Amino acid sequence: MPKLITNTIPAVIKKNAARCKKHGIILPTLSQQMHPETIPDEIKARIKKIGLWDIDPLNLFRITWKNDMHTGGFGAPNYLEIPSQITGVKARIVGLVGKYYPTGSHKVGAAYGCLLPLLVSGNFDPEIHKAVWPSTGNYCRGGAFDCALLDCTAVAVLPEGMSQERFDWLHSIGAEVIKTPGTESNVKEIYDKCNELGLDPKYAILNHFEEPGNPFWNYHVTGSAINEAYELLKGEKGRLSAFVSATGSAGTIAAADFLKTRHPLLKTVAVEALECPTLLNNGFGEHRIEGIGDKHVPWVHNVRGTDAVAAIRDEDCIRLLRLFNEEAGQRYLIESGVDPAVVAQLPLLGISSIGNILAAIKTAKYFEYGEDDIIATCFTDSAEMYSSRVKGLREQRGEYSKIQAAVDYGVCLGAQTYDNYLELSYQEKKRIHNLKYFTWVEQQGRSEAELNRQWDPQYWVQTFEQNFQELEQAIADFNSL
Repeated sequence: MPKLITNTIPAVIKKNAARCKKHGIILPTLSQQMHPETIPDEIKARIKKIGLWDIDPLNLFRITWKNDMHTGGFGAPNYLEIPSQITGVKARIVGLVGKYYPTGSHKVGAAYGCLLPLLVSGNFDPEIHKAVWPSTGNYCRGGAFDCALLDCTAVAVLPEGMSQERFDWLHSIGAEVIKTPGTESNVKEIYDKCNELGLDPKYAILNHFEEPGNPFWNYHVTGSAINEAYELLKGEKGRLSAFVSATGSAGTIAAADFLKTRHPLLKTVAVEALECPTLLNNGFGEHRIEGIGDKHVPWVHNVRGTDAVAAIRDEDCIRLLRLFNEEAGQRYLIESGVDPAVVAQLPLLGISSIGNILAAIKTAKYFEYGEDDIIATCFTDSAEMYSSRVKGLREQRGEYSKIQAAVDYGVCLGAQTYDNYLELSYQEKKRIHNLKYFTWVEQQGRSEAELNRQWDPQYWVQTFEQNFQELEQAIADFNSL
């Protein structure tokens, strides 16, 4: 079982705690991020006086799905249901909304889950170490934000082909930025740079593709939030039938492991780009769904717990990005009978969020889900992160028209079916699991013995369940110093 805290360095713990106290930093526990109503009233009152994106250590407590944007406090999980007028299926498709996190994405939580164990155990010293955040998307932004709140130095490593908004923001927050060749699919180039940096002991590499803190955080915080949202909207007959998630670093998809402890029949569906069908077909290639790095299987992906793979055409996502955000597209949806209040919320969906919706539609059609079935997903970030993409599409393809909106609505949504969809057998899961060997054992030096242990479901149960109380106690002890 991978331990989140492998050893402690008391002298560094004491120094880190004194540093935090000097800067007014209190580390929230995962329990408080899951249940922010348990945060002390004095802290909740102070939080209401600061902005969601402010560089204030109190915003560590806003690393939760439950930020109330009206009051500045906390409430129920933020979620959005996509109606059947858009999806074309009877099943209910519901996603947690990531925009209402600091940085506009829940990856700020995954980053916190990776850095936190090192900080409270004394294995990260902000006076010596720089935190390296390798990412093809929002994870490096989340890590840079966490570092700003914790008064640590952040180094973001990401492909040069990512959207300009990402680079602009990273520079604005004071992060060091290292660009690697390629785009979303070029993960190995990121690893190569991290291996180079890792030769210098001042760099702490927080690779969320292999750090257990990433799925661990999502298992507890994202998983519990989805279950709470389900309880709020299920009605008399509703059942949670599937959880759909882009694989990316395999952090978010770990929420399904939590959900299966409450809903054993739930299907876990991994989503990837058809242009780079690694899980579907051992494939490779380039695509335009930002932030779902691929051409390998993350070390922290519980493959045996995954039930299906859905591959999505990136062109469908790009065209729907315009449909949901261009004035002509929104007007067409309203004229087609979609509630204007729902249309107004569609910009909450970034490119990978749209991919998750399309995979949920495929899942509903493949398993013939009905109106009592609820398919959950996460809307990792919003269209706000891709305004340059929308502008670029307008320049490349011309103004968006009602005719184009009708075509995109019919083709990308109405005609979506379960092509390029694979329900995984035992042997197909083993085939995907075995792909880890080439990236992680041959290239990155991980243990073949541990790879074999990962096939045992108890490996993941122990990882997610048996580290929790130890980490909670370590945080409490740290804050009390």
